[in-house]
Amino acid sequence: MPELPEVETIARGLDKRVRGDVIESVWLGPKPQPLKSSAAEIISVLESARIAKVRRVGKHIVFDLEHGRPTRSRKKPRNEALNSAFVISSGAVDKPASLAPTSGPQWIVHLGMTGRMMVCTPAEAIEKHTHAIARLASGRELRFVDPRRFGRLSVSQEFRAAGSEPLQIGARRFIDLLRGRKTPIKSALLNQKLLSGVGNIYADESLFRAGIRPRRRAASLTRDDLRRLHGTVKEVLEEAIALGGSSVSDYVDADGEEGFFQLQHRVYGREGEPCLVCKTAVKRVVIAGRSSHYCPKCQK
Repeated sequence: MPELPEVETIARGLDKRVRGDVIESVWLGPKPQPLKSSAAEIISVLESARIAKVRRVGKHIVFDLEHGRPTRSRKKPRNEALNSAFVISSGAVDKPASLAPTSGPQWIVHLGMTGRMMVCTPAEAIEKHTHAIARLASGRELRFVDPRRFGRLSVSQEFRAAGSEPLQIGARRFIDLLRGRKTPIKSALLNQKLLSGVGNIYADESLFRAGIRPRRRAASLTRDDLRRLHGTVKEVLEEAIALGGSSVSDYVDADGEEGFFQLQHRVYGREGEPCLVCKTAVKRVVIAGRSSHYCPKCQK
């Protein structure tokens, strides 16, 4: 599943490519699983909307949308003004020549395990597991492709992540969130109600750099331990974003390019290989159903 650095990389790439474009029409596939909002609601919100910005919230891609309103040099009677609003027929939209942007709703995309957002030309073949196509005024298409159908599409008026933003949270708040919890520290880092965006890869790498074993109870960690972990979480996430994320499965960014942070992994996916610091064999354990990798000598 794409984690914070991968989603951040994709969102930045999409923002560069489609910001300012207008969604003219939307096609949704017949599979119900990817739709968290109703098909009618998604189409109603997306069609004729301008993409004001694309950004990441937790592990979600958020398209901030704007709908236009006519601006005029003179006042018109109320009924005349209403009649001169957008005319929608047969999927086509006739808009006034001058539009003033207004704040609008959001299109929320969660990539799940295998989801991808692709910017394509209409001539490009439509992949088998395409569940949504947004046709843009520029002539391009935004396509949501997800073979395993764990991804979700929805619309919202004000989407917020359940937990704190890992790249913005301060040390004091980080310590207060985790200190005293009886769960393993690895489980606490993966709890999206505490920190939104940290996933398996980056939890393992952060704990290694902090010298903390993933099975340690959060309650057993000192303030200094947690302060050090706060620093390594931010450090690892920022390095991974700079390298475009980790391509350990089928992840590619908005341009179809792989990330490179997997080349910097010190423990994740290296079970049985020598630790890059002390040469001790890296171990793998399962914590709450998730694989965790650590060095038994470097991490206490």
